[in-house]
Amino acid sequence: MSAIRPPAVPLVTIDPYFSVWSQADRLTDDYTRHWTGQRHAMTGLIRIDGMILRFAGKVEANAERYYTEPQAMEQKSVSVSPLSTVYTFQSAGVELTVRFTSPLLLNDLDVLSRPASYVAFEVRSIDGEEHDVQIYFDVTGEWCVDSSKQAVISKKQEDGELITMQIAHEKQEPVNRSGDDHRIDWGYFYLNAKKSDEVTGYIAPAHIRHRFVRNEKLAESPAETEAQVVADVQPVMALVYNIGGVGAVTEKRLAVLAYDDVIAVEYFGDKLEAYWKRNGQSTQEMIAAAFSEYESLLERCAAFDKQIIAEGQQAGGSRYADLLALSYRQAIAAHKLVLDTDGEILFLSKECYSNGCMATVDVSYPSVPLFLLYAPELVEGMIRPIVKYAKTDKWTFEFAPHDIGQYPIGNGQVYGENDRDGQMPVEECGNMLAMAASCALAGGNRNYLFSHMDIFGEWADYLTEFGLDPENQLCTDDFAGHLARNANLSVKAVMGVASYSILKQLQGDNETAARYMAKAQEMAEQWEVLAADGDHTKLAFGSEGTWSLKYNLIWDVLFGTDLFSKEMINKEISWYKKMKNDYGTPLDNRATYTKNDWLVWSAALSDNQNDFEELVSPIWDMLNDSVDRVPFSDWTDTLTTRQLNFQHRSVVGGIFMKVLKDKGIMNAFQTVSSVNGGK
Repeated sequence: MSAIRPPAVPLVTIDPYFSVWSQADRLTDDYTRHWTGQRHAMTGLIRIDGMILRFAGKVEANAERYYTEPQAMEQKSVSVSPLSTVYTFQSAGVELTVRFTSPLLLNDLDVLSRPASYVAFEVRSIDGEEHDVQIYFDVTGEWCVDSSKQAVISKKQEDGELITMQIAHEKQEPVNRSGDDHRIDWGYFYLNAKKSDEVTGYIAPAHIRHRFVRNEKLAESPAETEAQVVADVQPVMALVYNIGGVGAVTEKRLAVLAYDDVIAVEYFGDKLEAYWKRNGQSTQEMIAAAFSEYESLLERCAAFDKQIIAEGQQAGGSRYADLLALSYRQAIAAHKLVLDTDGEILFLSKECYSNGCMATVDVSYPSVPLFLLYAPELVEGMIRPIVKYAKTDKWTFEFAPHDIGQYPIGNGQVYGENDRDGQMPVEECGNMLAMAASCALAGGNRNYLFSHMDIFGEWADYLTEFGLDPENQLCTDDFAGHLARNANLSVKAVMGVASYSILKQLQGDNETAARYMAKAQEMAEQWEVLAADGDHTKLAFGSEGTWSLKYNLIWDVLFGTDLFSKEMINKEISWYKKMKNDYGTPLDNRATYTKNDWLVWSAALSDNQNDFEELVSPIWDMLNDSVDRVPFSDWTDTLTTRQLNFQHRSVVGGIFMKVLKDKGIMNAFQTVSSVNGGK
């Protein structure tokens, strides 16, 4: 369980549209918000022996109007594990625990894809007395519109064992536009509870909260409502649990939030549904399954939490384990899982708060450690859309694309306006080859990968010709601008060529594998001469007195290819420690900012646990001290903690790199040693 003060706390984390966080120390300090910062409010109230207290959000929906909010319940703790966030409150002799769980189990893609997230309430007396308790919980129409100027319609039904309330934008136009800082305005948002005599569902304007505070009778909800502009009336879906007498025995109640987006993405002209729909499951069946499987899923989530935290503590100490807990749900929720028209997996990222690009290669590349560990088929699902696009007539370049569109519309690359100078040739070729080799080694579908060796070979040949001493071009750290002779990018080219050799060896083509590994070795030896600058290596060849994090070297360590000298790598680690600021080691000598995923990769180069913890611990401090209350930002200043832009990005899956290294599942040494001179 986490002792860190997260800059933002994950609450409901399913996909790039269905992702809501608390961006405050206490759940009552602010409205809950979509990862973009837009208000996606939920409000929680509790009546204890007639006294009203708040445990989530605020009562007043119009922030421009003064309102004396009910007293906040005393928040005793908040803990973030990989799959759950747990708040504990105590007031008036009662303890309330609110548990938010998104069961993103990477070993169960059906559950992973299910757009249902749990809010569980546990209440008990802590003073030896019995207390009369009611709980009120609501969510607003903000969750299903892009702008609060849009109008929603809603309806309530009680079928079978469930109370189901639904709210949706009045105009249903699925996948009607793409963009970065915007919310979904199609599909249907649901609040659900198990039917009983003590729970009642309401659909009403937000002033229902005021009536509950005043203990007034709450009006029965109509079966359906006409269109209402969200900003005008703040329509909410609410549940009231009349629990009654509460003693020392814990009373438990459960709500399920769900979102059926109807159509998830557009993929080269095809409108695709989410993965969970592939066998024809209806929304009601999906919600019913979420309830029936809750107890077993909670046990599975707890076991997986325990596994991840234990692996993190063993790999890098308790602070590193905290980073894993805070990055896990975010890394997954920045993706959408669908099947293509051939029934094959697509795991499509959104490049959040960067430009909104879809299936971006240099966003997938840093994220893969998490998925290589627990679900290598999802790495295949990242590779597939890029390979498909690169083989079409629409892609005219001899190197790998950057993306397939802007989320959620993937009909072809949008980055750099497809101008050659705006591309990342060495970057994306190296990324794709490293992803393919690592996927094959981690247990991915080798037959799929081998079926595309033609294009992998073209990219490997591009790297052998142009990768060692790159021309003036962008790399994944494009915010730093173009750079010629980029030494770290050159490492990526070397490892891209080595990755192709590994693929050929796995395919059984020893002769070709040997040829490409020999080329990679030759490039690596030349690199060490070009990059050498005394006690460290250069940012760019020919630029003495410069330096940068050589995070791409980690693949040489993971693969066991030993193309680069251990002496050089040890010098680099010592240099990174020497250059460290309070909140991390900068990315390079040009600025004081760092990329936290790359910093973990660089720290993982060391075989010394103390080195790793010394370099990674400042990331914990940055998150704990940051004044920017946003989901885990990977681009922050090492002097001030300030976020430079990025938030809610999938790249934090790269924080798992040290666990991946320690597991040893990437080591291709036995495979490639015969073609690498027995190194």
